Amino acid sequence: MAATRKTTAKKTSAKKATKKSPAKKSTAKKVSSTTPPPSPSHLQLTHGAPVGTPLFAQATITPDPLKYTTPHASDTAAYNEMDALVKANKFLPLPFPVVPGVAEPVLLLQDVLGPSGANAVSSMQKAGQIVFHTAGDTGATRGPKTENEVVDKLLADFNETDPTAIPKFFYNLGDIVYSFGEHKYYYDQFYDAYRDYPAPIFAIPGNHDGIVLPPPAGTGVATDSLSAFLANFCTPSFSHAPDAVGLSRTTMIQPGVYFTLEAPYVRIIGLYSNILENPGVISSTADPTKGGTPAFPDLSDAQLSFLKAALTRVKTDKFKGAVLLAVHHPPYAFGKHSGSLAMLKEIDTICQSTGVWPHAVLSGHAHNYQRYTRAIGKRQIPFLVIGNGGHGLQKLAVGDGYRTPVSMPVFAQPEQNDSVTFENYDFMNYGYCRVLINAQQLRIEYHPASDGASTKTPDDSVTVDLATGTLTTYNPPS
Repeated sequence: MAATRKTTAKKTSAKKATKKSPAKKSTAKKVSSTTPPPSPSHLQLTHGAPVGTPLFAQATITPDPLKYTTPHASDTAAYNEMDALVKANKFLPLPFPVVPGVAEPVLLLQDVLGPSGANAVSSMQKAGQIVFHTAGDTGATRGPKTENEVVDKLLADFNETDPTAIPKFFYNLGDIVYSFGEHKYYYDQFYDAYRDYPAPIFAIPGNHDGIVLPPPAGTGVATDSLSAFLANFCTPSFSHAPDAVGLSRTTMIQPGVYFTLEAPYVRIIGLYSNILENPGVISSTADPTKGGTPAFPDLSDAQLSFLKAALTRVKTDKFKGAVLLAVHHPPYAFGKHSGSLAMLKEIDTICQSTGVWPHAVLSGHAHNYQRYTRAIGKRQIPFLVIGNGGHGLQKLAVGDGYRTPVSMPVFAQPEQNDSVTFENYDFMNYGYCRVLINAQQLRIEYHPASDGASTKTPDDSVTVDLATGTLTTYNPPS
């Protein structure tokens, strides 16, 4: 059966920006200090009954929903509360669940494909190519229209005459549910939106998936951070989540909020960059202005150990495929959601110590598409922001336009003797990236939803030679 689903909502073919009205501000009340919370325990969850086989799409394709079953209430009061915390320097990263007993938690693609998983992966290896989808910031609050546009375009990619071109999974770059990762919105913003997507969906959390606010806006219980994400993506076994409300898709069995996804020709190293608007935080973060004292002493450095273990294993295994780094907060970004250079310095330190660098870095957070090239030594590393997966679009900067490519010395790290070039962008359309990897090349294509289901040519693309780590011309398989 073709994967295309019918829609009763009118589709927009023009490349048109969607604007969100700013929330009204009010005087924030005084916020009292709190004791640093304990780290949430790992996988101590309430979830549905385990099932033996993972399930993905509904058996029958149905029309797109026209409205949400649970209307999204105004978050103005909650954002006012958050603004007050930020102003008082009390909106801080929250402890995250550390995966126990292992430095590098790993999930194999074959383990989420059911009893035939090993055979399916073997077929991918013999075919010589793997394809997958990726985007972030997919949750929408005003209704399903924008998510429908993206998902309908995603589904069209399953209608291929060449079986090697069919996507094998979707990798969500975070901010799955807005505004604060609530259980009650998972049905509308995730399960129903992707009810016809016929493949596994993996995810790293974004800041909105982990935020916990004090009453009255939130529970004030720090260990509630990420609870809904864990219950839907990190269960010990496949199960029917209560949040799915009877839809077929089962929970995902990711080992944690940070993990390596291992598939033919690719390893995706996913990091959790915590709850701040800016910047991303993956560790206790040494403060150079205070002699290296941790800026966030309540946070574990487990993700630094994880990244080092993952890159070291790439080297010891002599892995020749693509190494991708996925983190919600982008190291480089224009606009309201700025980059995270301190986080990048931590990543750089580990890359230098292991001698292994990613072939590309994938992020969300900024609600648009941006692509950069970092030249470091002999390498050219694409950094992509793919945060236009469904949530309200954002311009790069109000009133500004940019003629690309353009050098970005503001993002350069002098100690690395690198350079950064801003290559391309799109803040007018929702969309996603289609990633193709074979034994020689990594190709990342950007597809706006407004191009329509029948358009297969990407609006932007970049290709990396896996052996040299440099940009090259794409050579389609013969």
